[in-house]
Amino acid sequence: MDDKARKDGDARPPQHQDRQPGREQPMRPAPESFAKRYTGSGKLDGKVAIVTGGDSGIGRSTAICFAKEGADVAIVYLDEHDDAQRTREAVEQTGRRCLLLAGDVGDSAFCQAVVDRTVRAFGRLDVLVNNAAEQHPREALEELSREQLEKTFRTNFFGPVALTRAALEHLESGGCIVNTASVTAYRGSHHLLDYAATKGALIAFTRSLAKQVVSRGIRVNAVAPGPVWTPLIPASFDAEEVARFGRHVPMGRAAEPDEISPSFVFLASADASYMTGQVLHPNGGEIVNG
Repeated sequence: MDDKARKDGDARPPQHQDRQPGREQPMRPAPESFAKRYTGSGKLDGKVAIVTGGDSGIGRSTAICFAKEGADVAIVYLDEHDDAQRTREAVEQTGRRCLLLAGDVGDSAFCQAVVDRTVRAFGRLDVLVNNAAEQHPREALEELSREQLEKTFRTNFFGPVALTRAALEHLESGGCIVNTASVTAYRGSHHLLDYAATKGALIAFTRSLAKQVVSRGIRVNAVAPGPVWTPLIPASFDAEEVARFGRHVPMGRAAEPDEISPSFVFLASADASYMTGQVLHPNGGEIVNG
């Protein structure tokens, strides 16, 4: 679909899902997340990658793109088993192997198990994509409970830190870590205070860790998308807000996951061999500093 067709057909019917992180199959229109137009060229031949939140949305598209580039992929997800199975089938159709790992990335023991099981299954680890996240809109800080704040940080920040710590036991020179940040870390969000704060922390973590491990030949970068049509959106916002989602950016629409995943391929591949501590901004034209 070209850009004009996307914009003209961007109206989405009001819809809502009652539980995060959401499911892709009920969404209308369905997100473009199967990388159908993506053609690989061997950028990740023989590599092994872990992608959290890989059952749907940006994570699914990234996992499939990685497979098309020659990587075996371990997909980490919470409990969206049907979505995850569809992603696995798409990865395996490329001829690559796919491991499904269900659990909560907010649990540090599970994070260690993810890395251990991936290395046992595939024999190595080259790329970690920390993509899983949750968000809970609140119109006032007084509505944001300590419990919810801590839960959001466990998933969005402490989980990536735990996975990264475990992954560093196996990443060798040439390995890389790519974190999913957000435009909200740069421009703020009046109703996603905890989410934006975790993404800001993730950017600082990305830049700091990049300096720490550069001498080991390991690169650490991030992608900060703008609005993207993923299951997290109908699972986070009310039906009417979902129908308006993404219209505020200069391009006038939300991205499809397939428009974001090539940024992850670039950062994971040797094409980005001189980039570390950096953030890419596929955000529909919003101007940010950093």
